[in-house]
Amino acid sequence: MLKYIAKRVMISVITILIILAALFTMLHSMPGSPFNDEKITEVQRANLEAKYGLDQPLPVQFGNYLKAMLTGDFGVSYVIQKNMPISELLRARIPVSIRIGLQAVILGSVIGLLMGILAALKRNSPIDTSATVISVIGVAFPSYVFAMAMSYFIGFRLGWLPLLYSTTEAMRSTVMPTISLSFFSMATVARFARTEMVDVMGSDYMLLADSKGISSFRLLGVHGLRNALIPIVTVLAPLTVELMTGSLVVEQIFAIPGIGSLLVSAIQFNDYNVVLAVVFVYSVMFIAVMLAVDILYGVIDPRIRLAKEDG
Repeated sequence: MLKYIAKRVMISVITILIILAALFTMLHSMPGSPFNDEKITEVQRANLEAKYGLDQPLPVQFGNYLKAMLTGDFGVSYVIQKNMPISELLRARIPVSIRIGLQAVILGSVIGLLMGILAALKRNSPIDTSATVISVIGVAFPSYVFAMAMSYFIGFRLGWLPLLYSTTEAMRSTVMPTISLSFFSMATVARFARTEMVDVMGSDYMLLADSKGISSFRLLGVHGLRNALIPIVTVLAPLTVELMTGSLVVEQIFAIPGIGSLLVSAIQFNDYNVVLAVVFVYSVMFIAVMLAVDILYGVIDPRIRLAKEDG
């Protein structure tokens, strides 16, 4: 197991370095610079680029950036908040996005899994039909539609929850964003859970286990659900990162100070360091989740781990 995990970690580190190198090259190949202000003269622009090391060859810039990044120094913002350390920008925004995203994933996954299992057990019944309809609605409508509806009816008309995010009411402020973001994950998990559970429950080994007199709870929980989890975990991995890094529109509706809006602003203003830092965080989170998924594969089904170790 340790050899398997070590191999996955090494691949993950190499992947992050490749992503950073490619992104660094593409950003610096784009037209324009962080200092596009028309009031700045060419001499002033050249002085600013020299000050921040942007006049050096690209490999040298990338090497310097990597050295600084290993110490936790992502540089400073050129435009958004001039000379402010990016680590401070991220420190204030990342926890908010991660918190709301994780809450949405957990809520959506639990409800979706229960819906999918119940729909599979009550196949072709009104319960199955209702679960299917809810799943279709959850996939068809974007998260911001639910966010606007909840903001109007629950926040504005009824006044039950804060309309906008407030640090003084952080928990209550995350309720509506969490619920609105959870609909898609709930619908996705419910559809996959139902499909996989129907296939698993009708398989030969499940029929054999049932014929041996295994209790329904153990049959469903130990044998059925465990074999249905792999595709569900697979689809949840990228969804988890997407929700944790923030949904830009939902963040704007509820005025959430997350990293989604920060990334868009950085791209608009060519703030290279901020873009690199946010994408680096996103990449690390994505690869960390995928690494966790790989490890979960090995836990859920040891045959997968053994096959990958042999490969």
